[in-house]
Amino acid sequence: PRFPPGAVAALAEYIEQRLLGGPAPSPAWNLPALLAEAGRHHGHLCPGQVLGVRMAILGCDRLGIAQPRSSKRLIVFVETDRCGTDAVQAVTGCTLGKGTLKFVDYGKLAATFVDTETGRAVRIAAKESSREAGLRFAPEEREPHQAQLRAYKALPEDELFTVENVKVILQEADLPGRPRHRVTCRR
Repeated sequence: PRFPPGAVAALAEYIEQRLLGGPAPSPAWNLPALLAEAGRHHGHLCPGQVLGVRMAILGCDRLGIAQPRSSKRLIVFVETDRCGTDAVQAVTGCTLGKGTLKFVDYGKLAATFVDTETGRAVRIAAKESSREAGLRFAPEEREPHQAQLRAYKALPEDELFTVENVKVILQEADLPGRPRHRVTCRR
């Protein structure tokens, strides 16, 4: 990967990931740069951000969408209004305003990625066991937050997430673009 001048944090993240023996990012994804971007978007980089970035990468990979920010075929349903959602938005470019990011409040760090061209959909959820796996990964870390932050960058996907192919029936109102109908307020 290439880093622009001044992207010291992204370069450091990349070096740390490689030294920790984490999975090599696929050629289409620059994990350190995406983590840096997600951190800027959210205001800081936290374990939820790392999970959200990796979740978005995994969802897009499973659907074969290599450049989601320039694609108009991706809709994402997020199940929480926490840190991971900001990361999914930063990676995919999906937003509430564009109608490509949908919020369904199930209180889970999970997201369903839908390819509107093919109709394929995949739901990815963080495993409850990922927290403990994070602590086991870096037992020398005194602060659990730091252990999880390091671990989530390096642990294999199958230790962090459950992945299942799902069927999503999109309603006309779910489709991005201009609203299909409007309602006038009686007042």
